[in-house]
Amino acid sequence: MPDINELRDVVRGRVLTDPDDMAPFLTDWRRIWTGRALAVVQPDDAEVVAAVVRWCGDHGVAIVPQGGNTGLSGGATPLAVGACIVLSLARMKAIRTVDAVNNTITVEAGCILADVQAAAQDVNRLFPLSLAAEGSCTIGGNLATNAGGTGVLRYGNMRDLCLGLEVVTADGAVWDGLRALRKDNTGYDLRDLFIGSEGTLGVITAAVLKLFPPSVGRCVAVAALECPANALDLLHLAQTHLSGGLTGFELFSDFCLELVLHHREGARRPVEESAPWYVLIEASSATDADLANEAMQSLLEAGFEQGLVIDAALSSSEAQAEALWALREDISEAQGEAGKTIKHDVALPLSQLADFIIESEAALDARFPEVRTGVFGHVGDGNLHFNVLPRDGTPDTIVESLTGPVNKLVHDIVVARGGSISAEHGLGVLRRDESARYKSEVEMAMMRCIKHALDPRGIMNPDKLLAHDVGSLVGQGGK
Repeated sequence: MPDINELRDVVRGRVLTDPDDMAPFLTDWRRIWTGRALAVVQPDDAEVVAAVVRWCGDHGVAIVPQGGNTGLSGGATPLAVGACIVLSLARMKAIRTVDAVNNTITVEAGCILADVQAAAQDVNRLFPLSLAAEGSCTIGGNLATNAGGTGVLRYGNMRDLCLGLEVVTADGAVWDGLRALRKDNTGYDLRDLFIGSEGTLGVITAAVLKLFPPSVGRCVAVAALECPANALDLLHLAQTHLSGGLTGFELFSDFCLELVLHHREGARRPVEESAPWYVLIEASSATDADLANEAMQSLLEAGFEQGLVIDAALSSSEAQAEALWALREDISEAQGEAGKTIKHDVALPLSQLADFIIESEAALDARFPEVRTGVFGHVGDGNLHFNVLPRDGTPDTIVESLTGPVNKLVHDIVVARGGSISAEHGLGVLRRDESARYKSEVEMAMMRCIKHALDPRGIMNPDKLLAHDVGSLVGQGGK
């Protein structure tokens, strides 16, 4: 077993070895996975990260990079066996430069997302990534999982918001790819290899991110609908009426809304009568606050005329806009309070989305009458959180026992309709093996080749994203 005191000599920063100090870093946010580590290392800069990586490679110690530890798939949690360290980037939180002319910001991987948003606001710019965990998640983790959030429809996911990276490679070199360029055709796109790789190829230590002009006004509406197909027709209308001002289009079922109303004090139904489905629509304008409101009213009028909208509520203040968004954003926590949840984070072509919901709900009702669905998500970009919860009187143990067959049923339908079983949460360990079953051998072989080429010793976040990583040193704790 390697001497951790040697590692202390390498690190400028902190090395935690006390079990109580390490405990928060060894369990995931959902408290599903708990692992073991020789230490939690918190370096101060990329050169120290590189030195730590070299030390781990020399001593056969695996590395689990970790940001804010807010992931939902276990990708930042150490395994329960083998020798590893948790490499926390929490101390690397400098905002290096803000370039308002180039509309870019260069930040270190440990920066909290909300702090990056605030730094952009200080120069009258917008960094549009927005997540429920934005007060604690970090830019490095957002990049490693290619995070999406509520603004993907207008601004894209994290891959679209990043221009350049600084990365410590698996052999302990520092790659400076912090280019603030929107055009650079000089070879392979190395940046995109590391974004979404969940720390399995290297450690992202800094990034150049895109900024945008801020909105001077926004308008939020919740429309009541009969079915998901009407939501897709309304989305088409919204893209016509709102054009580039369409910044959010979220779908949720009445069951999801009822959970929020029950579990969140002060939450109020947005329309007078309940309806089977709802969409939340956000329009914004960079020039005129009244334009967003006028465009939204025009959209809703067209929706009523075409029989798509049953009823609607329109915000007339920022406080009302926030209250309507809270009905959508509080769904996940409200579902957690309602009992054991089998979560699915899926993406589908928009043309398949409504039929997927109908087919999946019917199949679940027929095979598993003990459960029901709570469906919500970013329908504007095809990403649904298709969750399964217990019906009244069904114990959580029954739901837990159904996790495997329910996952297979839902994911089989997703893949048959040309979708993905992980839209924005990453594979981690949660979806790692399922993904391997659905991908072709050609695709899996290419992924393994990339892993082997960039991490031949298999020390970078082993057994995440890809099972049974190549490499002879992992977990041996020695050469």
